[in-house]
Amino acid sequence: MTIAVRLQARISADFSLDIDMAWPAEGVTALLGPSGSGKTSVLRALAGLDRHPGTIRFRDTIWQDGETFVPPHRRRAGYVFQGAGLLPHLTVRQNLAFAMARAPDGPFALGDAIERTGIAALLDRSPDRLSGGEAQRAGIARALLSQPQLLLMDEPLSGLDRDARARLLGALEDLLGDIAIPVVYVTHDLEEAERLAVQSIRLHGGRIAP
Repeated sequence: MTIAVRLQARISADFSLDIDMAWPAEGVTALLGPSGSGKTSVLRALAGLDRHPGTIRFRDTIWQDGETFVPPHRRRAGYVFQGAGLLPHLTVRQNLAFAMARAPDGPFALGDAIERTGIAALLDRSPDRLSGGEAQRAGIARALLSQPQLLLMDEPLSGLDRDARARLLGALEDLLGDIAIPVVYVTHDLEEAERLAVQSIRLHGGRIAP
């Protein structure tokens, strides 16, 4: 079973995507490259948040081609944004409940997600009372509680100070090594890719780098 992405698209006046890649639908795959290389564009296309000309296949299911476009809510892809993307008017507990209310049945239980991400003491806080690392932990728990069949992570350690980054990187090593769904992890940092991923795909200038 594989994940396959083939996209040819002009994203802006000075940037275009031209990629054709496939990888096993298991473990952690890093999309590695500098800022502006197309990593987030690929991730958003996988999630169905952006639509560009081309095809996307997840295992045996066509998510996108010339005739088909599966909307984001039917792809069951959990998305961890840069900056976590928590709903600001809800507490952490309410953010988790919001995800659960819209999720199908699945393997990730509330208590387990809270324990794995270490957010038990944060549940009644609003997002503006969280540090960057705490917000990312809550965002990861929320993504898991959406019961995804694919987890997409967009530079979750960016913007964190050195200590917070080290703590969250260690937590991610434990978490991502233990969940049974494929993960696509976007990063510009080689250390993150080497510690977390079983395989890496390098992008540069909207293309696969040698």
